[in-house]
Amino acid sequence: MRSLLTMLGIIIGIASVLAMIAIGDGAKEIVIQDAQKMGGATRITLYQTSYKRENNRWVRIRSNEYMKYEDVLAIEAECPSVSAVTPRIADWRGILFQGPDGTETRAGYNGVDANYTTAMDWDIKEGRFITDEDVQNATKICVLGDEMATELFGDKSPLGQEIKAVKRISYRDQWGRRTRRRSTERFTVVGTLVPRGTSFQFGWSYDNLAFIPVSTVQERFTGNDQVRNIMVFANTVDAVPQAIEEVKTVIRKRHKNQDDFVRIRAMRAGMAQLQKISKMIKIALGSIAGFSLLVGGIGIMNMMLVAVTERTREIGLRKALGAKPLDILAQFLIEAVIMCAVGGAIGIGLGIFVGEGMAMLAVKIAKIVPEWPSVISMQWVMISVSFSASIGIFFGMYPAIKASSLAPVEALRKD
Repeated sequence: MRSLLTMLGIIIGIASVLAMIAIGDGAKEIVIQDAQKMGGATRITLYQTSYKRENNRWVRIRSNEYMKYEDVLAIEAECPSVSAVTPRIADWRGILFQGPDGTETRAGYNGVDANYTTAMDWDIKEGRFITDEDVQNATKICVLGDEMATELFGDKSPLGQEIKAVKRISYRDQWGRRTRRRSTERFTVVGTLVPRGTSFQFGWSYDNLAFIPVSTVQERFTGNDQVRNIMVFANTVDAVPQAIEEVKTVIRKRHKNQDDFVRIRAMRAGMAQLQKISKMIKIALGSIAGFSLLVGGIGIMNMMLVAVTERTREIGLRKALGAKPLDILAQFLIEAVIMCAVGGAIGIGLGIFVGEGMAMLAVKIAKIVPEWPSVISMQWVMISVSFSASIGIFFGMYPAIKASSLAPVEALRKD
């Protein structure tokens, strides 16, 4: 019982370390999966902007330049470090879509081209996606996300069915007054996409979107040829800086040597920052849990010192019968190591269990993701076992040396 109570510090310490690391790595896994939904670490996004940072303040950009679909084609043709380019004109939740049977749902749309699914590594569930001919002819077709297809059509196939998109458009009349009107457009469903999930970062669902040819969106909704968002994908993560420079060169070439109206954001930079934050969190949590291991090690040393005192006559008898100091040293040192190893093994099992429990609790408390993975790394399991054994050696060394240095005659006299 005394040994078990002594091992509690080691058990709790190992369990705490593994549980904290499991939750931290689970959070990292969630963010990596979320980044993959948005195109992964090779994605570079070009945003149209009206302001720029100058002398520590934001100033309005006077340029009349703006991005067009032709810029997408130019980047694709002239940038060797780029694997795919696709435009995006987005409205994330502002459209009322109506099905043929009176069903309706409020969702968003993305105006894209034929490269979108390839660039985003997104598979078709049923039917087909937008083609180059659809973009050239501004055809009134759409591809639905899985959630939106279910909302409008239930278990029925939406292929070939017609849906209505009701959008409120704001514009200025001839007297300069801002006016709003309802625009209703009809689209034929030609395909659906496999489920993608909800963006952890932005909170909207990829499955609650309709994908429409970019030219159709320009003609039917925006009324201009602007493309406010272009997604560029580098060949590799390491090629991202080179791809950014190539894209800037193309933009300057096509827009009177100007590029300040375009803001560039690389997914890689955000993920690198995330890696640093995740590392700092793991270090902090691991350090806190490590104090439990330190306390546990002190407990081991305390119990072994008591054991040396209680077993003095045994030590004297063994020495009188020929045991060498090294034999006594090994005896007590092995006891301390085994105690830490057993405590470490129990702590690993408890840590896995606590990690799973904390992951389930995190889902219910945070309610931001449907599932929080508990990632148990074999690397950290081995580190925990090695650390617990090291603690046994370190804190067991002094009691073992004290036991081995006892004189046989003095030890045998001990009551």
